[in-house]
Parts: sequence; structure tokens; C-alpha cells
Amino acid sequence: MGAISKIQRDGISLRMLYTWLIVIAIVVSALMIYSTFHLSSSFSNLSDAVNRHMELHRAANDLMEASDYLTENVQRFSVTANTVYMDNYFNEAQNSKRREKAIKKMLDLNSNLQVLNSMHTALKASQDLMLQEYYSMKLVIDAEGYANYPEILRNIVLKDEDRTLTRDQKRKLATEILFNEEYYSMKDSIRKNMKTSINEIEKATLSAESKLSQKHLFELHTVRTVIIIETICIIFMIWLTSQIGIKPILRAAERIRNDSPIPVTGSNEFRYLAINYNKMYDIYRKSVERLNYKASHDELTGAYNRAGYDLLLSSIDLKTTYMLLFDVDNFKGINDTYGHETGDKILKKIVSTLNRNFRSDDYVCRLGGDEFVVFMVHADENRLELIKTKITNINDQLSETADGLPQTSVSVGIVHGTKVQNRQDMYKMSDEALYKTKQNETANTATHSADAKYHQVYSFYNLLQITI
Repeated sequence: MGAISKIQRDGISLRMLYTWLIVIAIVVSALMIYSTFHLSSSFSNLSDAVNRHMELHRAANDLMEASDYLTENVQRFSVTANTVYMDNYFNEAQNSKRREKAIKKMLDLNSNLQVLNSMHTALKASQDLMLQEYYSMKLVIDAEGYANYPEILRNIVLKDEDRTLTRDQKRKLATEILFNEEYYSMKDSIRKNMKTSINEIEKATLSAESKLSQKHLFELHTVRTVIIIETICIIFMIWLTSQIGIKPILRAAERIRNDSPIPVTGSNEFRYLAINYNKMYDIYRKSVERLNYKASHDELTGAYNRAGYDLLLSSIDLKTTYMLLFDVDNFKGINDTYGHETGDKILKKIVSTLNRNFRSDDYVCRLGGDEFVVFMVHADENRLELIKTKITNINDQLSETADGLPQTSVSVGIVHGTKVQNRQDMYKMSDEALYKTKQNETANTATHSADAKYHQVYSFYNLLQITI
């Protein structure tokens, strides 16, 4: 009972477990090799038999398809006199030779004497039938006066009584030769002999397959008990390894990804690691939580501070990033009129408004005082109308006074990363753009009495013309 309590408290030692697992694995592997060795031979033989059977079916199909293809094309030629069908016929008969290849394949699969006799009978009848087909084609050629046709047909001599027939009579005779009862009788005889050969080959192949299958099944039953034992051992090994090794590691990895402490479970060694990791994790989290946020964020507004800005600037992709430099209009006057406490609230409101109007992927920074930067990432150079709309919305929201704060607005300088030579130039160019925006606003104020919203949009539009 003391040993069991110790295991429950401290876990099983992985070293001891893997020693036993190695021993079990060696025994199981030996049994598996012994079992598979006896199965491999019968399986190979059975596989060869199945492959032969499949080849037989393919060859038989090729044989029948080729025979039907020849018949179809010669009959079409006799009816239509279209030389395409004659060319198809001789391309199959003299070039593709699917019938001959299929017959050779079938004979290679089985050398039974009865099969050979039936096949040779079918071949001889097929050759006789082809002579009739040649004669029919020669009649059509002669009737139509074709000059170009296969050499083999030039050796076909028409009977005297057939040569004297008219064109239509020759065409009619050519068709009758291929559609009369004698022609189909010969085709049926050929098909019957081929079918007999195919059946004999298939019968012999199936017989061999049956014997091999019975042998394979017998050997399979013999080793089934061994395989069951092996399976039980493997499942036990997997379960045990999973429970005390893999599962605790997976749980720990998930907790680490979620930035959480890891559970103290599993093997003795892993529990020791988990306890010490959790101690270090507690120390680390307390330090990071104190330092990390303060180091990169503005204490007043929660936006990124100058240090955060520098870090972001060094890591952004210039080709897909806008820098928007914001300046609060007349912020000094707000501080002087309403006090610094209201000024601080205005700064918080601006950051909140920027966060609402830009994506969660974008970054809002406060560089100091009333100067803000937004990095608009993953954006090409064709987002100007979108940015214009965002600026308009921001100034509309900042003009609302329902929260008890005075109206305010922002001026913006914009530059896309593709317009600068290096990262340091981004701030310089956006600052120049902001300066021009301020100049435009001053000029508009002197010459027009437009409302603030329109004034900001107008300034922004002119800014786009200047900076882009």
C-alpha cells in the first residue's frame, strides 16, 4: 500500500516505464515479424493472381472493343463511303492491333490447350471475315473511283460480274456483304470461340485464386491470435505512455501557449519540471505585468508611447503601411480655457475615437502632448478615400459634446511607406504634410466661413493632393 501511495503522489518514473516498454516492444516486434513473414508469401501469390485476373478482364474487353470497332467502321464505310471510316479501320487493324495484343496477353496468362485451339479457330475465322470486309471496301472504292486507299486493298480483285455493276449496284452489294446473315453468322461464330477461350482462361484463373485465397485464409486464422495479443500490447503501451507522458505534455503545451501555469500531473520527472516551471512562471508574470505595459504604453491614454512607437516603426512593412500623424487643433487654448484635467479627458477621448475608427490590427500611439500617430497596416496606396472617410468620422465624433467635453478636431499629415527611402523619413514626411494641412486650414479660415467639419474634409483633400 505504501508503494501505491508513493506512485499516486509522485507518479511513475519514466525511466523505469521506458525500460519495460523497450522490453515489451522487442517481444511484440519479434512476434509481429514472425507473423508477417508467413503471411507475406501467400499474400504475394494471391496478389499476383488477382493482378492476372484483372489483366485478363482488360485484355478481354480490349479484344471485344477492337472487334466491334472494326465492324462498326467497315459497315459505316460501306454505307456512307466516307474514307475516314476506312482509315479508322486500317489504323486499328494495322497499327493499334488491339485484338492481336489482347489475344497474346490472354495466351500468356494461360497456356491451356483447349484455350489455344478455340483462340486459333477464332483467329482463322476472323481472317476470313476480314477478306469479306476488304472485298466490300474494294467495291465502294471502285464505285466511288477513289485513287488513294491502303495497299492491301489494291490486291483485292473484284469478280468479273461485280466489276460490270453500276455505281449504285456496287454500293448496294458492298452493304449486303456486311449486313447479310452469313456475315453475322461468321461474327457470332468468332465471338463464340473468343468467349469460350475467355471463359476457360477466367475459369483457370479463378480456380488458382480460390486455392490461394483458402491458403491465405488458413494462415490468417493461424496468426490471428498473435495479432490480437500484439494489438492489446500496443494499445496498452499507447495508453500508458499517453496517460503519464504525452497527455501531460500536451496539456502543458496548451497552457504555455495560453500563458498559464501547467498542471502537476503525469510521470515523476514531469511533475518535478511542472512544479519548478510554475514557480518561475509566477515570478516571470509578476515582473512582466509590471514592466511590459509601462514600458510601451502611455499611462494616461493607454495608447502606445514613444518607446512603443519606435518598436512598431522598426517592425512594420513599409510597402503596406500608412503613417497618419494627428495634431489636436487649438489644444493649448482648451487647456487654458477649461483646465488641464479637461485637456487630459480630451486626450483620452481622442485615443478612444481613433481606436473605434481604425482596425484592431492598426496601432495608435501618443508621441507626447497632443501629437498622435496611427500606423494603418496591410494597406496599399489606394486607400485614400477610405482614410478620408475615417478622418471625417473622427472629427464628427470629436465635435460631439454629449459627454460634457468641449468640441475639438484634429489635423492630419499622411504618408505611405512606399514614398519614403527609410523608416526615419516617415515621421519627417508626415510632419511636413501636417504642416501643409495647417497652412491650408489657416488660408481657408481667412477666406471662407465654412463649418468645421467641411473645413477638415477640405483640408484633408488638399493634403492628399500634396502628399500622394
